[in-house]
Amino acid sequence: MARYEGGCLCGAVRYCAEAAPINQRVCHCRLCQKAIGAAFNARLLFRIEDVAFDGLVATVHSSPDLKRGFCANCGTTIFSRRDAAGILGLTSGSLDDPSLFRPQMHIFTASRQPWVRIDDGLPQYEQGPPPG
Repeated sequence: MARYEGGCLCGAVRYCAEAAPINQRVCHCRLCQKAIGAAFNARLLFRIEDVAFDGLVATVHSSPDLKRGFCANCGTTIFSRRDAAGILGLTSGSLDDPSLFRPQMHIFTASRQPWVRIDDGLPQYEQGPPPG
């Protein structure tokens, strides 16, 4: 099993997950675009208890049920977290080895930026992912 390690730009926050991701996906929603400052958010979903953090992480609610975590020092966005679902999505760019990211789908493609071309053959969903 892979070990997923990463952290922020300045090194003040580090994380480690030794479990397999629940899912790996690319989100094109406007909330992710704003939070990440890019056209999409490529993230790996884990159970909250499977990810350990070191360092000071600040959070902000971007919607009633979603918290986003970032380094309190440099501002690097590190995760999104849904406590009710028990899941935490680590940003692929914060991984020490981003090549570990293996996307399985694209979600919220209705908000995809027009210059982004999706030609990887993965499933695409105009809104959220299918249940289950």
